[in-house]
Amino acid sequence: MTKIIHRSMRQTLPRAVAVDGIEIIDSEGRRYIDACGGAAVSCLGHGHPDVRAAMHEQIDRVAYAHTGFFTTDVAEELAQVLVQSAPAGTSHAYFVSGGSEAIEAALKMARQYFVEIGQPQREHFIARRQSYHGNTLGALAVGGNAWRRRQFAPLLIDVAHVSPCYEYRDRRNDESAEQYGQRLVAELAAEIERIGPDKVIAFIAETVVGATAGALTPVPGYLHGVRELCTRHGILLILDEVMCGMGRTGTLHACEQEGVAPDLLVIAKGLGGGYQPIGAVLAQSHVVDAFAKGSGLFQHGHTYLGHPVACAAALAVQKVIVRDQLLAAVRRQGEGLAQRLQHTFGQHPHVGDLRGRGLFRGIEFVRDRATKTPFDPAHRLHAQIKSQAMAHGLMVYPMGGTLDGVHGDHLLLAPPYTVNDNELDTIVERLASSVNAALAAMPPAAFQD
Repeated sequence: MTKIIHRSMRQTLPRAVAVDGIEIIDSEGRRYIDACGGAAVSCLGHGHPDVRAAMHEQIDRVAYAHTGFFTTDVAEELAQVLVQSAPAGTSHAYFVSGGSEAIEAALKMARQYFVEIGQPQREHFIARRQSYHGNTLGALAVGGNAWRRRQFAPLLIDVAHVSPCYEYRDRRNDESAEQYGQRLVAELAAEIERIGPDKVIAFIAETVVGATAGALTPVPGYLHGVRELCTRHGILLILDEVMCGMGRTGTLHACEQEGVAPDLLVIAKGLGGGYQPIGAVLAQSHVVDAFAKGSGLFQHGHTYLGHPVACAAALAVQKVIVRDQLLAAVRRQGEGLAQRLQHTFGQHPHVGDLRGRGLFRGIEFVRDRATKTPFDPAHRLHAQIKSQAMAHGLMVYPMGGTLDGVHGDHLLLAPPYTVNDNELDTIVERLASSVNAALAAMPPAAFQD
């Protein structure tokens, strides 16, 4: 009997014992193509020799040094690399152990910024429904997924939530994509006015929505409008690129494709590729300058900030991405994946939408394509697809509650940046078999009104 509190106590997980590039191998010798990077983490696949070598070298040099006493060469170099390639105006990086910690740090940075510049009355965050920013309490509070929030609601700070940018579901037939985006910006503007522009700390959003809604991309002009609105009212813009950033959508930062620079940019997963736990906040100079000219400190900290081995792993991952021109590969192979998905699922009777960018692709399932009606959540289609995919030797990232935290099913694909054409063929073939097997196993009533 396991002594681990696993995510689910009602299933027995296979035991991972080895890795081989794009595959994970279990104790029975079964191989699973990792088509989702776990949770869009493993951007270089598994067991990359350059990253392993960098970690071994760092362990031999300095495995750990508390940042209250020391900095390290590897952390300093990683910060330099990240700042140089970040959106214009970025001046510093703050290293933590993962995405949720990075969101918490960003929220605290945003609040402290206004305390430092003499605007302590700013106390409120605005976020979006159906967003996901992490599972710690601050991150869960700004997150907009009802299922994750429900039982912890009494512990969460009060955060206002506006509509997500969900074109497939919410754009009206009488408006263009640009008009839809303008309507969302107007909704945010109205919420800012309701709270009071001088009381809002920040608006936080995922550039491309990940786990809770399945690779929702912003419509043209939407984030530009959000940026202008925040600037007009002196509100900070925090973009969460924990899942969609660090090359996943075809540019190092997803916001590059929008021409938008946030005040705080949150990164994690693809930063270290899963080789060590690491996340970061990339901060604009005006935020850091306020700390430096004011209290002279950021009132926050964790034991493993800037962990040398984690920084070494992340630095090696980023060097491989540049050396091997993997951003171009993400764009090329991402288009190949999109074409394969369109060919296989474009006319599928129970696929409502195919979306995403680069090697970050989402599939939304529906009971009826014409009406976009989702399946009854009692059937847990997303979980059945995951189970069938594992049986077919494929890992995908499924989720329920796509529409509102309860209704709807989708899955994410996020294969490594090194994925080749043959592997893409196999991924889509196995996925098609898995989806069809899951649908075939559902009772006839699941397809009826």
